[in-house]
Amino acid sequence: MLLVPSLLPRLERLSLVARHVRAGQTAGERRSTKRGTSVEFADYRDYTRGDDLRRVDWNIYARLERPFVKLFEEEEDLAVHILLDGSGSMDWGSESANRRISESANQRISESNKWLYARRLAAALGYVALTSGDRLTVANLGSSFVIHYSLFGPVRGRGHTLRLFEWLGGLEAQGTTDLNASLRGYGISGGRPGLAVLISDLFSPAGYLEGLTSLAARGHEIAVIHLLAPDEVEPPLAGDLRLLDVETGESQEVTIDGGMRALYRRRLAAWRDEIQVTCRARDVHYLPVETGTPFERVVLYDLRWMRLVK
Repeated sequence: MLLVPSLLPRLERLSLVARHVRAGQTAGERRSTKRGTSVEFADYRDYTRGDDLRRVDWNIYARLERPFVKLFEEEEDLAVHILLDGSGSMDWGSESANRRISESANQRISESNKWLYARRLAAALGYVALTSGDRLTVANLGSSFVIHYSLFGPVRGRGHTLRLFEWLGGLEAQGTTDLNASLRGYGISGGRPGLAVLISDLFSPAGYLEGLTSLAARGHEIAVIHLLAPDEVEPPLAGDLRLLDVETGESQEVTIDGGMRALYRRRLAAWRDEIQVTCRARDVHYLPVETGTPFERVVLYDLRWMRLVK
């Protein structure tokens, strides 16, 4: 199971946050700045010809002898899009290295495998969306995205929870994903704009910037959760090696010593800093995550700190 049952009640108290709520097609549970026809009173305004007489406050009219119309706050559903990078590089990190710690009745699980970790994040965020009444779509951006892509939703309501977990549990990561092409394609065909959360290691030969720009141009508010495994941050390698690309099969002869390790750390830090600056310049949320981090901490604390959930 992707999520331990003891975590679900804590997730039910959360909701996803969009700084600019997108207009929904169905009444939801979050307040809009628009004035609609729900039961939550918002304000009064002067009556004008053509207004619905049923919205006139006759008690106010009797006291002031002036007609006023009641305004109500409209409630909207948020369109939530969770985009999983399903490339082969995401299936990295040993699941046998799992660290399980029991504390009273709670189980904390830390996974080093990026693909399992990514699907757990998607399950948690999807569950939050479904229990909040949001409109959820989850896409697996695989290597064949331009021709066909794996999609769950759009759906609304917690009754779809088990189907979501089963769908995520059956996904596989394989091949090479062109993030630019995948994100552009999803922006065109992915439905109503909303909050788009990309979960990826960002190992895409063609890059990711054009794809994010395309999503933003379609009206999405974007968050990037950047996953790396612990041995990608601190490779446990030394000596003369032949490295093999898990996506393309290409090989590279390298010699790893102290100087090479230091150079690798500097370039990794510079790459992460570049991504953060790029995202900030485009008003994109960015959260770097190492899969050695306890899963619950990311969902319950880190995502709250970046104001993606509340």
